Amino acid sequence: MTADPTAPTDTAGNPVRGSLLTDVVVAVVTAVGVLAGTALLGGRLDQAGVVPLALQLGLVLLLRRRWPVAVLLLSVQAVIVFRSAGLTDVGWVWPATAAYVTLAGDDRPRRPGLPWAISIGAVELSFAASWEFAAGQDQRTVLGTVGAEALWLALVLAAATARRNGRRWRAELDAGLRRAAEEREREARRRITGARLQIARELHDVVAHTLTVVGVQLRVATEALEDSPEEARAALATAQQVRSRAVQDLRSLVEILRDPDEGADDGGSEPLNLAPETGLDGLSDLLERMRASGLEIHFDATGDTGFLPAPVALAAYRVVQESLTNTVRHSGARRATVRLRRDAEQLSVEVVDDGTGSGPATGSEPGAETAPRATTGHGLTGMRERISALGGSFSAGPDGEQAGYAVRVTLPVPVFPS
Repeated sequence: MTADPTAPTDTAGNPVRGSLLTDVVVAVVTAVGVLAGTALLGGRLDQAGVVPLALQLGLVLLLRRRWPVAVLLLSVQAVIVFRSAGLTDVGWVWPATAAYVTLAGDDRPRRPGLPWAISIGAVELSFAASWEFAAGQDQRTVLGTVGAEALWLALVLAAATARRNGRRWRAELDAGLRRAAEEREREARRRITGARLQIARELHDVVAHTLTVVGVQLRVATEALEDSPEEARAALATAQQVRSRAVQDLRSLVEILRDPDEGADDGGSEPLNLAPETGLDGLSDLLERMRASGLEIHFDATGDTGFLPAPVALAAYRVVQESLTNTVRHSGARRATVRLRRDAEQLSVEVVDDGTGSGPATGSEPGAETAPRATTGHGLTGMRERISALGGSFSAGPDGEQAGYAVRVTLPVPVFPS
């Protein structure tokens, strides 16, 4: 069954599903009220006058939800006809009270119910005043009768408007609450997505670096086990050291996953502190581990890199770690240069190697080759996301100045007034 396009809707555009029982009750109360009001005001109660008027005013209200303007016009017309014909002698506005309330309280979009009700009421009161004067009533009586009807109309329209505004306010409040709930849900999803990306970056950086270094050291230990036991022992010690550091970083990550509130403030604006002990202070150990794989590394630092915000220091460390890991795994490079340059407002990180994009695969048999180094991948994507989150710039690709591959990063460093 399809919805009726002519059915009334509320302020949110939803169909109004009024109860038929409610409409019947309103119709009955109106019919009884017209009879009771006529009796209280001393009017005639005859079967040819007020009784048909009461029934007509009641029955027409059964259609008030679908056609409120037409219902009010029919109600006013009935009152005017019965009064003009002398079939009833009391009441102008008050017999049609329910029709006025229905139209003034109409909440349907682009349906100005209140202006229609005011206009129809003004016309009815004007006719009432003219008819009373024409019937020979004195000015005091006309002003009293029509003034009382006008006061009643004003009270009825004010009450209907207040009820309509109350419904609109509740609808707007409900809509605002729904929007707030949707916004909270979107923010929660955004935070979850951000946390997942950060966890993925940390896992990739820690695991990839650890497996690369451990694989290189195990290969060195295997090759030197018979000819140089001391070298094999040193390689195994290095592998054990790297493994221990990876376990420490992974334990930190697991603790954050178990209790994420410890890694971010209440607003969720700070990134998870997944590796709190990793920063530029661990860069020398990182370079030594990578040198143990046979890679010649030149390190150059300019400016004061000892006092950096933790997110900036961690990002710089991860960039160097991932770049050197990729160099060992994919490039077949012999030499690499790591440059840090700190000035007043930014930190620049540059890792350049002399690799060709293919070479012996880490941890593989001698003579095995890696696939050419790609310009995209989880590691590069993670670095790009990490740097972008801090407002920095990132580039990676073949070095335009010399043969090899270069990763260049610029990170803004907040300046705090002294």
